[in-house]
Amino acid sequence: MRIKASPYLLLVLTTLFWAGNFVLGRGVKASIPPIGMAFWRWTIALAILLPFAIPHLRRDWPQVRANWKALVIYGILGVSCFNTFVYIGLHSTTAINALLMNSIIPVLIVLLSRLLAYAPVTRRQAAGILLSLVGVVTIICRADIGMLMSMEINRGDLWVLLAVISWAFYTFLLRKRPAALHPLSFLASIVIAGLCLLAPFYGWEIAMGARVGTDMVTCGSILYMGLFPSVLAFIFWNQAVGEVGPNKAGLFLHLMPVFGAILSYIFLGESLHFFHLAGMGLIFSGIYLTTTA
Repeated sequence: MRIKASPYLLLVLTTLFWAGNFVLGRGVKASIPPIGMAFWRWTIALAILLPFAIPHLRRDWPQVRANWKALVIYGILGVSCFNTFVYIGLHSTTAINALLMNSIIPVLIVLLSRLLAYAPVTRRQAAGILLSLVGVVTIICRADIGMLMSMEINRGDLWVLLAVISWAFYTFLLRKRPAALHPLSFLASIVIAGLCLLAPFYGWEIAMGARVGTDMVTCGSILYMGLFPSVLAFIFWNQAVGEVGPNKAGLFLHLMPVFGAILSYIFLGESLHFFHLAGMGLIFSGIYLTTTA
């Protein structure tokens, strides 16, 4: 199954869904423990995915068995680690710190591509990445360099850093994704692998007394997380990375604070300021430079 749409549109939608996940995850963290949030998010995603994926899994089963080690690695990096580490980190760090650290993913992807795959990086691409990164910092720090200088590193930041490294490696390794596997077979396989790793840690979290709330807001939040930033976003991201490459795709992650600001304005009543618009302009300019290189 291939989505008949521009890869850049898919990347924009993906970052929109992930920004919604970030805003939502921040809002319900008091009622959903971090590992439970990741576990139920991917359990719901798998329940949505399996009816469509089973026919492809049956056909692709020889390829799944032949590539099971690689699929486990994708599952660990993209499913088990990234969001779980972010959710854990958000319990002890600020949204500003988490977003700022998340914004270095495109830089890490370019470095991995350059060091491990010897992929060339043009001056135009490098300038676009730098310009977009400045836009992210402008939004997060509200155009106040003093806020950036006063930020402190804590334990939550280290968890977010681990998440950032995990996603950078996941995106970089997508270039080696088994080509014979249908996208739904691939996604279902890595979700199953990721859930198998998450299950014992979720059991430990329950044993420690953590519980997931059962109110409508909590259940609705998990349903959103399972469908949009999980199933749809991963299908869109995996396809787009395959079409435009990890370097260009990674830069679109800088749209997350843009969408985060817009969603916070719409749903949380937060204000939009000049620094938001200035940062958005820098980010869009950086993306334009990189994608037209």
